[in-house]
Amino acid sequence: MSVGLVVVSHSRKLAEGVCELAAQMAADVRIVPAGGTDDDGIGTSLEKIMAGIAATDSGEGTVLLTDLGSAVMTAESALEFLEPEQQQRVLMADAPLVEGTVAAAVAAQTGRNVAEVSAAAESAGASYTPDSAAPGEATGGPPAAGEPAPDTADTVSGAWTLINPMGLHARPASVVAQSLADLDAEITINGVDGKSVMMLMTLGLRPGETLSVTATGPDAATAVELVAEQVRNGFGEI
Repeated sequence: MSVGLVVVSHSRKLAEGVCELAAQMAADVRIVPAGGTDDDGIGTSLEKIMAGIAATDSGEGTVLLTDLGSAVMTAESALEFLEPEQQQRVLMADAPLVEGTVAAAVAAQTGRNVAEVSAAAESAGASYTPDSAAPGEATGGPPAAGEPAPDTADTVSGAWTLINPMGLHARPASVVAQSLADLDAEITINGVDGKSVMMLMTLGLRPGETLSVTATGPDAATAVELVAEQVRNGFGEI
C-alpha cells in the first residue's frame, strides 16, 4: 500500500487529465480526481473530495493537490470533517497542480510516507532551473561517453548518448528518479538532482544528446550503473 492522492480542480476534465498523466509514472498509486461540482459544472465539490479521500486513504495517508483559491477552501473544509486520527494522515500540499501531482505520485510510488509525499509535491513549486548549467548541459568536464569511470573511492561518473526516440521526457525521468530514490548516494545528472523527477524533466535532453551522471557515496557505483543500463536500453522505448 502507498500514500494516495486526490486531485482537486474546478474542472472535472482537468482533474481527470492530471490523474491520467501522473498515473503513467506511478502505476501502483491510487490517484483520484475530484474535479467540478456535483453535477460536473465548473466549481468544486466537498462530496467529491470526501469520496476521493475515502478511496485513496488505505491507512498510509492521502495528499490533496488543488488548483485555485476556492478549491483550497473546499479541501480545507473536507479536512475538518475527518476524524481526528485521519486528520493526522491526510495533508494538503501547497503545490502547483500538475507538477506537484507528478512529483507526489513518483514519491508515493517509491514508498515515501505522507509527509514526504507532500514535501515532494511542494518542492515542485520551487524554482528548479539549474543555476550552474543550462538545461541539457553538464557542469564541469564529463567523462567520455561510455562505461562508468571511478573518480575517487566513493565517486563514480559516466556519460552516454541518448538513443531513445523522445529523449529524457516525463516517463524516463520518472523511471530514473524512482530507481535512484533509495540509494545511499548523492547523484547529479547534467547538473541537477538525479532523484528529482521534476529536475530531470527540466533538462529537456533530446535524442543524440549526452546524459552525464556523477554519484558520490556508498551506492555510487550502483547508481551510475542503473542509469547506464536505462540509457543503453533506451528506457525500454526501443
